[in-house]
Amino acid sequence: MGSELFALGYDAKDPAGLARFWAGVLQRELLDNADDGIVLLPGDDIAFPIRFTQSDEPKTGPNQMHFDLTSQSPEEQQETVARVLELGGRHLDIGQGPDAKHVVLADPEDNEFCVIEAGNNFLADTGFIGALAGDGTQAVGYFWAKALDWPLVWDQDEETAIQSPRGGTKITWGGPPVNPKTGKIRLYFDLTPAAGVDAQTEADRLTTLGATRLDTNDPHRIPMTDPDGNEFYLLSPR
Repeated sequence: MGSELFALGYDAKDPAGLARFWAGVLQRELLDNADDGIVLLPGDDIAFPIRFTQSDEPKTGPNQMHFDLTSQSPEEQQETVARVLELGGRHLDIGQGPDAKHVVLADPEDNEFCVIEAGNNFLADTGFIGALAGDGTQAVGYFWAKALDWPLVWDQDEETAIQSPRGGTKITWGGPPVNPKTGKIRLYFDLTPAAGVDAQTEADRLTTLGATRLDTNDPHRIPMTDPDGNEFYLLSPR
């Protein structure tokens, strides 16, 4: 039994403002919880909660992970882009060229994401957040498949993808070349142990799979890194 994906952590200078932006884009409700930060609740179209937390660390390069939002029609793609711009997002040029069918955008804190064109077969069985697309190795895809006990739904040419057995958002890694990590990642996983498993035991299991445990004085929030050096946290009840 793998860890549970408790939430996707999203570092922000202005957590409340960024949460309102994404709540508007995704058309979801927010929960402001003093213990857990500002949480964008999941639904049939979003596979996991998104938890916005305060961070003053500057963005030092492209994020290791970004959202790929899906579209059911060209009109819906245009509507999503228009909503993003109205809420404070902007177009972003990363060299995609004028013939690209997907639209590259940035949120108000310059985090990259894409609005994918209608008819994308790879994302056909997902939700509005079709993918959390990552820059990472094949090894890290294998690690997260075992860590979460999610099946690999793509494993080709060192590109990997996993998806919850319940469906929803896919988590993907593009394989080499992998951009060098320039600072703490802004989008990261908060995990909880499976029912009946304590955090220390689960931390040991994740270490055997290839994770590295970092020093901490908080037994309820254990910082770790995956085989690519990306931070994540193992949480336990207080």
